[in-house]
Amino acid sequence: MIALSVLDLSPVSTAITGAQALRNSLDLAKHCDALGYTRYWCAEHHNLPSIASSAPDIMIGQIAAITKRMRIGSGGVMLPNHAPLMVAERFKVLEALFPDRIDLGLGRAPGTDPATSYALRRRQGISDEDDFLDRFAELMALENRQFPAGHPFANVRAMPAEVKLPPIFLLGSSDYSARLAAQIGAAFSFANHFATFPAAEAMSLYRDNFKPSPAHAKPYAILGTAVVCAASDKEADYLAKTVDLNLVRRNRGEYLPLAAPEEAAAYSFSPAEQSAVARNRAKMAVGSPETVKAKLDELIASTHADEVMITTMLHDHEARKNSYALIAGAFGLVAA
Repeated sequence: MIALSVLDLSPVSTAITGAQALRNSLDLAKHCDALGYTRYWCAEHHNLPSIASSAPDIMIGQIAAITKRMRIGSGGVMLPNHAPLMVAERFKVLEALFPDRIDLGLGRAPGTDPATSYALRRRQGISDEDDFLDRFAELMALENRQFPAGHPFANVRAMPAEVKLPPIFLLGSSDYSARLAAQIGAAFSFANHFATFPAAEAMSLYRDNFKPSPAHAKPYAILGTAVVCAASDKEADYLAKTVDLNLVRRNRGEYLPLAAPEEAAAYSFSPAEQSAVARNRAKMAVGSPETVKAKLDELIASTHADEVMITTMLHDHEARKNSYALIAGAFGLVAA
């Protein structure tokens, strides 16, 4: 049986505040822990009214404290926004408090717009170039004490020093990310729910180019994908209209709280918008448990994924919980 996991962005809808969205994440995490999901990852996004998840390390600690079985991690920490030492120390603290239950997922993008990215990084000596590899190398040098004698950081230790960093996953949505994860010998999580690059090709590039590392002797690939599951195909299609309208608005640069399906159903989509929705729906798994399982089985077979990480962005919290419960049942997860 393939492992199933959860990617949570703490969605904000027109019915709730951002604070309630974070509390809903705690409730969903307890729910999914009891259902038998393997991991629960929290995203990092900034300045988006539709997403409350801006501080994954804080949420990871809160969720790990109220769950028992799942691994809890970041999906991900956007490394361009943070000093590597800060990332190392926060995740060592989490690992110390919750041994062998924490994952460190790292992203290459800032997770926001350019102005907000500048506000996050303006004290860090910003470069227009992609400095992810430099930051990653610094993170690893801090962890393994690889700075040479005389280097300013030679005596800097991330505390608590005796605690190792949690397992590292590289997040991505492109061929470059797949090759990079393979090059550095990291586990890889591919974001199929918003990628324009084919998932099967990305997974193949990752596996074919993988170089073993001290952390990972062999490749490990997670497929992230969007799912809406309900009792019937018709009901799931109706609930997913929230996703449709959110996509159209996002394409226009409008990051509004998630609309109710009633509002989305009443929206008049232009032909271009209908095409965009159809392309997005083709990547999603929407329907009854049987329909969703068939679509996910297809994806698993084509990508040879080791694990599937599901993200579900719905207006109604109870509908979101029900979606994860139905998927767990369809795949035969072992409940607590």
